[in-house]
Amino acid sequence: MSDATQIASSLDRSSEFWGGFFGDLMQLIKARLTLLVVITSTVGYCLASAEGGEFAWIRFVHAVLGTALVAASAAVFNQLAEVDIDRLMERTKNRPLPTGRVSKAAAFWIGTVLGMVGLFELGLVTTTAATLLAAVTLFIYVAIYTPMKRYSAWCVPVGAVSGAIPPVIGWTAMDGTVGLGAWVLFGILFAWQMPHFLAIAWMYREEYASAGCVMLPENDTKGTWTAIQSFFYSVLLAAISLVPFFTGSAGILYFCGAVFFNALMLVTSVRFLAKRTRASARSLFFASILYLPGLLGLMVFTK
Repeated sequence: MSDATQIASSLDRSSEFWGGFFGDLMQLIKARLTLLVVITSTVGYCLASAEGGEFAWIRFVHAVLGTALVAASAAVFNQLAEVDIDRLMERTKNRPLPTGRVSKAAAFWIGTVLGMVGLFELGLVTTTAATLLAAVTLFIYVAIYTPMKRYSAWCVPVGAVSGAIPPVIGWTAMDGTVGLGAWVLFGILFAWQMPHFLAIAWMYREEYASAGCVMLPENDTKGTWTAIQSFFYSVLLAAISLVPFFTGSAGILYFCGAVFFNALMLVTSVRFLAKRTRASARSLFFASILYLPGLLGLMVFTK
């Protein structure tokens, strides 16, 4: 084999290794979930600055990055605690830990470093309030939500609490205060997560049950209570999302857009309530996927 061929072969193996490692890392940190944290914390910071604060770019970057690192750490520790569950589910059995592509020891140190760096970054550059909220989010997700999935359907609202805190972290990272807008963002994220994750839980109820996860009430075999909850939280979401308009912090353009997105959620939640099928749950899930970036985008760009 010529030197050129050996070099090319070595480069191919190196590229394959780093490509595989990067892919595994993205799965470990649940990249899509972490991206959601980036988006919501960004919105929180931007809206806080729009309320009269000064938009400091350096603080903004560190606030969003630090929050994302803590969220990534939570995702890693969640998967560490659920290797046995992930191994039993079709949608998760090919993750890095169940397949052995990443060792538990390596995952532990990745999660530890991500969490420590994220909290240090928030504490050093932003505010004490933002740092404490990030630590609380990490604790709720890893120490309460994750083990609770094995015992109680209350894990869904508990998980929704941890998922609703990142925009508040972004808000408080600016000057440490918590305004009405921060509570509105918390309420929107909490209420939105309920139909979003209940739809997922219903679509994959057999997989969750066979893996020992209690995501739905055990006696809700027909999905009636799950659908009622989805509808209730969709109504609550509509009410909370209109608060900025009625308090004067958002205009008519936001109001019209919010009505449209809420109508989408309500129609699909009513459809799920009327017919508890995988198709109707999927419709609600996709409506929620459209809803959040649409509404948050309106909140930022109509300011």
